[in-house]
Formats: sequence, structure tokens, C-alpha cells
Amino acid sequence: MIPALQTKYVFSLAIRVGTPIVAGDHGHGIRRIIPILGGEVFGEGIQGKIFPVGADFQTIRPNGFTELEAKYAFELDDGAIVYIENIGIRFGPKELLDRIAKGETVDPALIYFRSVPRFETGAEKYRWLMENLFIGVGARHPDRVEIAVHQVL
Repeated sequence: MIPALQTKYVFSLAIRVGTPIVAGDHGHGIRRIIPILGGEVFGEGIQGKIFPVGADFQTIRPNGFTELEAKYAFELDDGAIVYIENIGIRFGPKELLDRIAKGETVDPALIYFRSVPRFETGAEKYRWLMENLFIGVGARHPDRVEIAVHQVL
């Protein structure tokens, strides 16, 4: 018998972001680069700081469907460095997505924002991050992105 899919919340990311850099329509949508300015990592037994390095590389389709590809790193309070590559999608009613693109606040419950974060680290204590799958549930705010990271059991 195949076991039922379950998840467990492990930590959250609060990622401060800068003003989008718009590279224009490349034929498949509008390319935007969102600089990552820093942030926090927090959860039970996990605390740390997101480095002010990296970016979220987005393609926004004409209907507002957004493909996300963020790459950045964080340092945990015990000194462990973790690299993260987070691939995801964000979608919802076009008028709400347009408001998000303009930097306005939209109720996160009205937007489907999910991702698949992958981690790399040389810290033995956190090798489990590379040995499991995770799903992120996100919310976009004018100055930050918040992601609750859940381990797939």
C-alpha cells in the first residue's frame, strides 16, 4: 500500500525585496528581476538571516500567470550557510495580479502562490534539507515575500 502524502511545517522565510527591474517582453512574457535585500528565517529550532544577495527571476504571462525562480542564501544562528533555489508559480484574478505588479497589497488568500524550494549546505546538521522534498506556500507584500516551508513526509 502506498503511504498517504503528508506535510509538516518546518520554517518560514521573510524575504525583503527591492524595486523590480523590468527587462521587457521577451516573446514569452515580461521578464522581471526582483533583487533580494535580506530577511529572516524562523521556525522551531531554526533562526537565521537571509543574505542581501540573489534575486527572483520572473516571467509574467499576458494573463498574469507568473513563473518564479529565486536564488539566494541564508545563514543560520549556528553559522551554517544554506543556499536555496526556489521555483514556483503565482496566479489569481488578473486585476489582483496587476495590483501586485504595481506594488500594491492584495489579500494572500486570493492568490495561488506555491513553490518547490531546494536547499544545498555543507553543514552536516542540516543535510536533511537536501534529503527531503519541500513545498512553499507564499504571500507577496509590497516590500517582502513570505514563504512557509513544509516538508513532504
